Amino acid sequence: MTARDKILPVLTILAALLVIWYAAAVFLNAPFERDTAARAGTTIAFSDIVPRTMAQARPVLPAPHQVLVELWDTTINKPVTSKRSLVYHAWITLSATLVGFGLGTLLGIALAVGIVHNKAMDRSLMPWIIASQTIPILAIAPMIIVVLNAIGISGLLPKALISTYLSFFPIAVGMVKGLRSPEQIQLDLMRTYSASPSQLFWKLRWPASMPYLFTSLKVAVAISLVGAIVGELPTGAVAGLGARLLAGSYYGQTVQIWSALFMAAGLAAILVLIVGYAHSAVLRRMGARP
Repeated sequence: MTARDKILPVLTILAALLVIWYAAAVFLNAPFERDTAARAGTTIAFSDIVPRTMAQARPVLPAPHQVLVELWDTTINKPVTSKRSLVYHAWITLSATLVGFGLGTLLGIALAVGIVHNKAMDRSLMPWIIASQTIPILAIAPMIIVVLNAIGISGLLPKALISTYLSFFPIAVGMVKGLRSPEQIQLDLMRTYSASPSQLFWKLRWPASMPYLFTSLKVAVAISLVGAIVGELPTGAVAGLGARLLAGSYYGQTVQIWSALFMAAGLAAILVLIVGYAHSAVLRRMGARP
C-alpha cells in the first residue's frame, strides 16, 4: 500500500467532517443573526448570514478556522509561562496525568499479579475491582478532593489519584488476561524443566503478557488524561485544561472551550503514540517479527 493510498482516505474523511462542521456552524449560529436583525427592524439575506456566522465573538458552534486561530494564538503567540497559554495549561494537566498513569500502572500490575497467583484474591477482589468502575467519576471526584483537602493534601496529588482510579482498571483486567494467556502445555513444559514460580513468571507469563499490557496502557493513558481534566473541574482550579474549559463555560467563550478540547485531544493522541512506540520497541527487543 502506497503513502497515497493511506493518506487519501484520511483526507477525504477530514474534508467531509469540515464541510459538515461549517454547515452546522451556519445552522446553529444563524438564529442569533436573524434575532439581531429583527430587533433592529431589518431583514438579512442568507448571503449575509453565512459570513457573519463565521465571525461571531461567542458563537454557539465556532467555525473550524476560529478554533485554529485561537489554538495558534494561545500556543504560538503566547509565552509558555503565560497563564493565557494553552501550553502552560496543558503542562499542568499533563503532570497530573503522568503521575496518575504511573500510579495506576503500578497498582494495576500489582493487582493482576496477586489475582493470578492467589485464588482468594481472584474470587474476592476481582468483583470489587469491576464494581468500582460503576461509580460515575463525576460523583467520586469531588469526594476525593474534599477528603484530601480536609487532611491538608491539595494541588497535583488529588487530580493524580482520580487519574489513578480510572487508569488502573484496564491495566488490571488486561494484565490478568495476559498473565493467564500461556497455554497449559507451555506451563507443563516449564514445570518439566523444574522451573521455580519466579522463573515461570519472568520467563513465560510476563513476556506473554506484554501485548495485553501495552494495549491496556493505550487505553489507560488516554483515560488518565480524562481523569486529570475531570479532577480540575470541582476544585475551581485556575490552571489546567479543565480550568480553561470551566472558565470558557462561565463566560460563554465557546471558542476557548473548543480550543482546549482540541489541545486535550492532541495531547491524548501524543501519549497514545508514545505508548505505541514503546510497545513496538519492547516487541522488537523480545525478538518479535514486525
